[in-house]
Amino acid sequence: MVGRATRPTALASTPGLAPQPQVQFSDDNARVSAVLPTGESLEILLYGATVISWKDKNGDEKLWLSDAAKLDGSKAVRGGIPLVFPVFGTAPDHAATAQLPQHGFARTSRWEFLGKSTSESAPGQAADLSVKLDFGLSSPSLDSETQAKWPYAFNLIYSVTLSRESLTTSLVVTNDDDKPFDCQVLLHTYLRVKDITNVEITGLSSASYVDKVDGAKTKTQSSALTIAGETDRVYTPSTPPSDPVTVLEGGKTAFTVVRDNLSNVVVWNPWTDKAAGMADFAPKDGFKNMLCVEPGAVGTWQTLEPGDAFEGAQTIGIGY
Repeated sequence: MVGRATRPTALASTPGLAPQPQVQFSDDNARVSAVLPTGESLEILLYGATVISWKDKNGDEKLWLSDAAKLDGSKAVRGGIPLVFPVFGTAPDHAATAQLPQHGFARTSRWEFLGKSTSESAPGQAADLSVKLDFGLSSPSLDSETQAKWPYAFNLIYSVTLSRESLTTSLVVTNDDDKPFDCQVLLHTYLRVKDITNVEITGLSSASYVDKVDGAKTKTQSSALTIAGETDRVYTPSTPPSDPVTVLEGGKTAFTVVRDNLSNVVVWNPWTDKAAGMADFAPKDGFKNMLCVEPGAVGTWQTLEPGDAFEGAQTIGIGY
């Protein structure tokens, strides 16, 4: 378990080998960080298994994190990559998840660190170097109140892989119960941008979407997407998940987002009024520097029979 007093503070590379990724734990065992020999880094809270920092080789932060985000486990983190499971938003008309809080319990539960693995790299080369961190959450680890609200036996494995020019996050959901259950999954990624008014999102043309700012009307994206006000849309792209959704700034690629077995993409920016109304959103004009592009399976329910598993993933690439 992560909380063991005997856990080492660092998992170091073996002397004599080429430089390897370094993995460290905070003194209070509340977070784990990884650094590649080339400088890229990652930091993850065990609370929610929330990625709160991802920096490129130059030390530039790629994720937006609110200055007022609670990192002490008192509430879900505003920013980074919160995990949404087993419900997206709230579902008062869905009996099995009606009692759960918004976005479920994965983002507000303490996960167990399961271990790390690194890629092989030829001596003197780091092009293919990466480190994967695995986290686990299962029904016995939930508090009694949450177990009562969602009384299913399940197991979640969340893997975060840091490479030189990308970050991959994947979630495997397994039904360990003797009865089926429904669930939804979403990776609520907050990307950091320099100026939201200079951002364009491509890869969603011809996609249908539910516009949650306009009465949940179903519409079709006709061209590249720009953000000029509060935006909250659930897209169902018409292209395969392997076709990237691209975030451009000033016409240059800032991010590419490739999905694996996730049929939806949520695009969200709170803009002025919504940001002002969120106590943990700071600075209040921070919406100018963030854009949520959130791969998920939320357009319908994923029904898992006993013993079945569902896996979904995203790979976020960065441009230079």
